[in-house]
Amino acid sequence: MAGGVVRTLRRRIRTVEATKKITRAFELIAASQIIRAQNRIAANRPYREAVARVVREAAKGDPAAAGLMGTPEHPRKVAVALIVGDRGLSGPYNANVFRAAESLLAEQREGGAEVQLVTVGRRAIAYFRFRGRETAESFSGMADRPAFGDARQVAGSLWHLFRTGEVELVQLVSTRYESAGHQRVEVTQLLPLPEPAAKGAGEPGSPGPSDETARSGYTEFEPDVASLLAQLMPRSVEAELFAALLEASASEHAARQRAMAAATDNAEELVRTLTRTMNQARQDAITNEIMEIVGGAEALREAKGA
Repeated sequence: MAGGVVRTLRRRIRTVEATKKITRAFELIAASQIIRAQNRIAANRPYREAVARVVREAAKGDPAAAGLMGTPEHPRKVAVALIVGDRGLSGPYNANVFRAAESLLAEQREGGAEVQLVTVGRRAIAYFRFRGRETAESFSGMADRPAFGDARQVAGSLWHLFRTGEVELVQLVSTRYESAGHQRVEVTQLLPLPEPAAKGAGEPGSPGPSDETARSGYTEFEPDVASLLAQLMPRSVEAELFAALLEASASEHAARQRAMAAATDNAEELVRTLTRTMNQARQDAITNEIMEIVGGAEALREAKGA
């Protein structure tokens, strides 16, 4: 009986050790991906900020572009886009985005708005399909290592909804990467362009006081502002989407590293606990065998003496 318990525990220990090797490998891979994602975020930031400055300056100088800036007070048609991962094993990363998206959807519907969903990530497809909710567009396969072509594809869908008048407001739910130990879910307005004052000074994509002073003089655009905005507005949405995809990718890798590190620590603790239990079972088995041998020897001695 004790031998069977020991064999079972030894088999469980081997299984947990094999799992620990897998989680440790996932942890190391995620750590290496974080560095790469951080470099891509830093490389993309100058282009994103430059496009945002030019588009905002052009939109402010064209009275016909009034509908491209600001925030609608009571939008009747809203598009909500959210970015999650294609895989799991990343702790609460996907759940936090879904929680924020559900809150935003409830808020818009309480205001009487008709909401269209645009999702990025396989987890979002499974999440809303399980709950029986329809999505206007669904994209996948771009969360791990997003390319600019992926952002162009998603931005093209959102820009089409806004340009054709199907929606009046486009909001994005994604995860902002702040550090390897801290990421936060945020809701941003993509279309129409938010006013510069609505974004904090120093935040990526928002002009600071020195930039506004430098551009306070006369600005001339060539070609005309309307033609320029027709070309730059989709590029601006693409830049914002690409930045959000990069931030979400880095956040997912950081969340996966923490989750896999915790899983590795738990596996090590479980191996120690199982090893102690196995050793105790082996000691019990050895003690029982010794007692049986001693008992048999005593019985033989008594029989011989009789």
